[in-house]
Amino acid sequence: MDEEKVSKLIKESRKKLNLTQEKFAQKYNVTPQAVSKWENGKNLPDIATLKQICKDSNTSIDGLLLGKKKSNLIIIVIIIILLIITSVIILLNNKNSSFEFKVVESSCENFKTNGTLAYDKKTSHLHISGISYCGENAKTKYSTITCTLYETEDKINKELEKITYNKIPITLEEFLSTAEFNLDNFSQNCQKYKENSLYLEITASNGNGEDIYKIPLTIKDNCKS
Repeated sequence: MDEEKVSKLIKESRKKLNLTQEKFAQKYNVTPQAVSKWENGKNLPDIATLKQICKDSNTSIDGLLLGKKKSNLIIIVIIIILLIITSVIILLNNKNSSFEFKVVESSCENFKTNGTLAYDKKTSHLHISGISYCGENAKTKYSTITCTLYETEDKINKELEKITYNKIPITLEEFLSTAEFNLDNFSQNCQKYKENSLYLEITASNGNGEDIYKIPLTIKDNCKS
């Protein structure tokens, strides 16, 4: 748990509610001394109390319960588990099929992507997640973000799936850490994707303007026929 962020959040929440430390303490059945220690980072409330404080003050608790390194580790573990589960489901649903797996990755240096393409002679399944951004606008926060997966065929861009965010301003890294695309029965075969026909397009806007990023996706090693 990030103690410094939690203590700052508690103090800001109390001010949002327009309460003194004494009134705040009465609201959550603790002593004013306990509230003082919370706000100074000397002690922290239990998770149930912290969640209630956030709920009462309409404050986000995201990212506070775990430090950044642990949070990133958990995201990676979740991604791996999801990939394993997806692969197992595909295999169980296609007992008579022999699936091949390919890595789908970004060819853009500012973006990294974890993805898999599972395919056999009849169909293929696409899963993309774990997208990260490390470009010059890494600290910029956006209030509206749209991430769209496209397929280009015969010079026509076909929208496959779209993820949209429109809440409190966040960075691209924060948005992309939870973005996930999962397309079953994706196509008839895998061969055509060796020509890099897939890409992601991100449109991010705030009060200062709009930024657009195009991320080509490549399949590591050509698919077998």
